Amino acid sequence: MTVSFTRCWASPLRRLLAVLLLCALGFARAGSIEPVGASLLPTDDGYALSAEFSIDLGARVEEAVTHGIALYFNLEFELTRSRWYWSNEHVAGRTLNYRLSYNPLTRQYRLGTGSLYRSFETLAEAVRAMGRVGALPVADKSQLKAGEIYHAAVRLSLDRNQLPKPFQLDALANKDWQIAARTLTWQPQIGEAK
Repeated sequence: MTVSFTRCWASPLRRLLAVLLLCALGFARAGSIEPVGASLLPTDDGYALSAEFSIDLGARVEEAVTHGIALYFNLEFELTRSRWYWSNEHVAGRTLNYRLSYNPLTRQYRLGTGSLYRSFETLAEAVRAMGRVGALPVADKSQLKAGEIYHAAVRLSLDRNQLPKPFQLDALANKDWQIAARTLTWQPQIGEAK
């Protein structure tokens, strides 16, 4: 009787451990967008932003894109000047919107900005391209003066308000949909524009 009693408990215990292991593996990780670096470069017309981000969408968000849900991201740049007598003065700003989607017919991922689109074979390539910003015009020559102290901030984040309504509710309640986006701040050295 004891032998069958032990076998009886051993089997459900193994099943329980197997279920717990599968549940632990099944939980999706939350994503993150970390800025790697950014700089403000002089150009012929003014100043341009160059930035790089490390993007991890997380398993749940990657699955949503692969199943045809379009995701929208916002790149936000702000340049302010310190004032001792009042709050910081807004000098320049720029917002760039991205649309990341998957087309099952062509089996390609599309990354769009405005009316311009690029296609990629894999999601990793599309995400990598979105994480690199090069020579984005942000300010005219007349807006910045050499010798002034400016504060720049750049951030790339998922726009959850652009998700379809059922996913918006899920994004509020479910941590798997929350992509932590950090803001990078720095003091650019402003020289003469080219």
